[in-house]
Amino acid sequence: MRIGALSQRTGVSVRLLRYYEEQHLLKPERRPSGYREYSERDVHTVQHIRILLSAGLGTHTIGELLPCMVDTGAGLAPACPDMLPDLYREHDRIAGAIADLEAAKVTLAAIIAATPPDDIRVDACPAEDPPNLPARQSIRAKSR
Repeated sequence: MRIGALSQRTGVSVRLLRYYEEQHLLKPERRPSGYREYSERDVHTVQHIRILLSAGLGTHTIGELLPCMVDTGAGLAPACPDMLPDLYREHDRIAGAIADLEAAKVTLAAIIAATPPDDIRVDACPAEDPPNLPARQSIRAKSR
């Protein structure tokens, strides 16, 4: 199948499929004309790439893990036991990032909770009609 058909089958854009090839995650056959020729196996490979990306892994790590991953029917699993330390390391990295984000969330909640009432203004506050900056619009929309 050609790249457009693979895109339709997987829901992944043609541009992203080409990126996966640039990153050596996909290795399609080439026709004599130079066109890429994808197989059913490539459909599964793209699905595996998407699963691993959604797990927070980068393309470099996926490139190392992909050859050792098998679909057990219940999900992807490493077929090479020596890949487990890499998976644990990635798990710990993500857990650390989550902890950092939770700490940031707590700090931001404390800042929000400490906001003085409307009748207390500081001279440094912007004018009543501040410019409609995208960040302000986003914050206003979320606080409603």
